[in-house]
Amino acid sequence: MQSLFAHIALADVHQDVARNIVSLRESQDLFDDLSGDPAEWRLAQQVEDEVKPAPYVSRQPVIDRPFEDAQWFNAIGWPFKHTQNSRFSDGAYGVWYGSESVETTVHESAYHWYRGLLSDAGFEQMAVVAERKVYWVACNAALLDLRPAVAHAPDLLHPSDYALCQAVGARLHREGHPGLLTPSVRRPSGENLAIFNPTVLSNPRHNCQLTYRLQGGQIVVEKQPGATWLTLGAAQL
Repeated sequence: MQSLFAHIALADVHQDVARNIVSLRESQDLFDDLSGDPAEWRLAQQVEDEVKPAPYVSRQPVIDRPFEDAQWFNAIGWPFKHTQNSRFSDGAYGVWYGSESVETTVHESAYHWYRGLLSDAGFEQMAVVAERKVYWVACNAALLDLRPAVAHAPDLLHPSDYALCQAVGARLHREGHPGLLTPSVRRPSGENLAIFNPTVLSNPRHNCQLTYRLQGGQIVVEKQPGATWLTLGAAQL
């Protein structure tokens, strides 16, 4: 580990980063599985609204806008509130992942989506659809740059063994570093950012909506419904 850090420098990052998350193109009524009558959907929604607490209460209601708070949580805050095992975390702390381009986020997220389908027997043989949303998020931070270290520690890019990366992440989190910059494993020409401190992220803005379709061993990616934008071979993921 000590020899690895000898090859790590700082990268002064001031750029927009693409964040790719699960999101529906069109909102679905939460009560449509209970009744076929839209009037009953509206009544059920009214009852729920009257009894549940408000999701967001502003201290300055004239200035603050609840949708801005929701957008920040969706694009930035979620992984810090819902920690999980990932390349640079064993699940004990949250890590936010973003990429230098939308294309790289597609390769990264499509890999994990398809691997998730493989865990459910037979799903990889079916026509499956997933919907995603991509945000631009501003990142301003001095990040540890792992790119030069890859030549000395190739396991940093191991496709499935995260042991070394999680050891690096645990040290950075323990020592209070804001994050790191690393080559993408799923798209060699791309780069990813792993952020441990949400305060270096700001200004989330909607970039695009995506649809992933698993069809005949390929993942077809659409920006506009029905129009292919990218195609990935599932067997190569």
